[in-house]
Amino acid sequence: MCVLTLGGELFAIDLRHVSEVFEVEAVTVVPSMPGLLTGVTNLRGTVITLVDLRGSLGLPVTGTVLPFAVVIRHGSRQVGMLVDHVPEIHTVSREHLLPAMQAGPAGARPCVSAVLRLDERLGGVLEVPQVFAQVDGGSAILSIA
Repeated sequence: MCVLTLGGELFAIDLRHVSEVFEVEAVTVVPSMPGLLTGVTNLRGTVITLVDLRGSLGLPVTGTVLPFAVVIRHGSRQVGMLVDHVPEIHTVSREHLLPAMQAGPAGARPCVSAVLRLDERLGGVLEVPQVFAQVDGGSAILSIA
């Protein structure tokens, strides 16, 4: 699992969906980008669409661009998911995964499929297909050439 922090909270993503992690240097805002899409950035000649999930995860959105991005892939699509930090990579056994509890309004955290227990810490496991489902109307931008 790729362990990351977002809005001060711990999350994890299955490494099979993670392509790389990079520091975001510049973001180009594209007019009329839908919902969660923040803009695009150039990563070694490849344009990467950037997604900010803080709002859809019920976390405060401060208006500042987060410093790192995790490139996640699902099928032929990819995005750079903006994050605070990627402190570690872990091999996780099933005993470290607990059922997700959907607190708050129904669907408040539709991307969280389980709770990960790492030592004394708990974090949400982000389900990549649901992350892409949250990206409303961006499929043309997300296709890998």
